[in-house]
Amino acid sequence: MRNTRAMIMMVVAVALAFVAVVVAARWINAQATGNTAKVAVAQVDISLGARITPDMVRLVDWPASVQPPGAIKDDKLLESRVAKSSITRGEPILEAKLAPPGTQGGLSAVVAEGKRAMTVRVNDVVGVAGFALPGNYVDILVNTQEEGPRANKDPTISKIVLERILVLAVAQESSRDDTKPKVVNAVTLELTPDQVEKLDLARSVGSLSLVLRNQVDPNPALTSGATKTSLLGPQVAAAPAPKAAAAPAPKPAPVRKVATVPQPGVKVEVIKGLDRSSQQF
Repeated sequence: MRNTRAMIMMVVAVALAFVAVVVAARWINAQATGNTAKVAVAQVDISLGARITPDMVRLVDWPASVQPPGAIKDDKLLESRVAKSSITRGEPILEAKLAPPGTQGGLSAVVAEGKRAMTVRVNDVVGVAGFALPGNYVDILVNTQEEGPRANKDPTISKIVLERILVLAVAQESSRDDTKPKVVNAVTLELTPDQVEKLDLARSVGSLSLVLRNQVDPNPALTSGATKTSLLGPQVAAAPAPKAAAAPAPKPAPVRKVATVPQPGVKVEVIKGLDRSSQQF
């Protein structure tokens, strides 16, 4: 009898514990579901300018209190959208990283509104030994012949004509994830319309050089350009020209001697006692 009652109590206790576990699990799931929302994240690495396809995206639960601004909650809104910046695997896809709807893929999708993309020819020196990579900022230096009042005595000048220009692509690559230097023969820059005109004129009147600058330094370079005078300092007075062989000095004219008539000397009269005589000097 006692064993039967004990067995019944154990079965009832196990059943009640099971029910308690199920109720607690459902309550926890309900609480968790209420505090999360679906967010679209990248399932693979998405490169700059790539068109997003469904297999690149998946929805995951994200805490509602820490959802990033601009997060996409419906993966259907991402169909045919274009990434205007690189997105890594597992990263939330934000509206700020997407080009406007209807944008075609490619480099044109990443050009900012009101800007233009222009390509300039470079070499391993002009291209900062391949360190001018997409996403970097450069200054553009031109070496040319100056015009104006100063041109006659000091015509050659080097001057920074454009500052803090964004590099969009090197050759045909626009990925900003690689940090390895790449020596290429062309660099594509993002410019305003007036900067495009200046750059086109600069490359036609002289030789260009790119100058890599700090990405977080917005300060302009207030310079007047470098000339030979500013490079070498004040010009030293030119050494005197060697003298030509001296012509033989003319012979002095012969001096004519004029004969002079001797003037009469002094006559002295000498008296000695009673004698008187005269002495001519």
